[in-house]
Amino acid sequence: FKVNIIFVSLLSSGARDMYRAYRDMREANYKNADKYFHARGNYDAAQRGPGGAWAARVISNAREKWQSDVSGRGAEDTRADQEANVWGRNGGDPNRYRPAGLPSKY
Repeated sequence: FKVNIIFVSLLSSGARDMYRAYRDMREANYKNADKYFHARGNYDAAQRGPGGAWAARVISNAREKWQSDVSGRGAEDTRADQEANVWGRNGGDPNRYRPAGLPSKY
């Protein structure tokens, strides 16, 4: 029972990490920064362990499915977003995708 509580806690913390990255992306409104925020949200969530990584994967996949169905941004953008998602979730440094000039606040 205690393990389940810990898993749920990490899962919800991972979801909060993903939301924080999304909120920061919207707030920054910075050209070519979306891949950085994708990688950062997944990285932060995955650092919490299996529950956080699971939350990151589910949220990322759902967002990309919705985006590819609704936004019309295309398969290439979805592929690039998913590459950044996986990079971050696997422990890769999100700064790989950081655009020059993005405020250090992010």
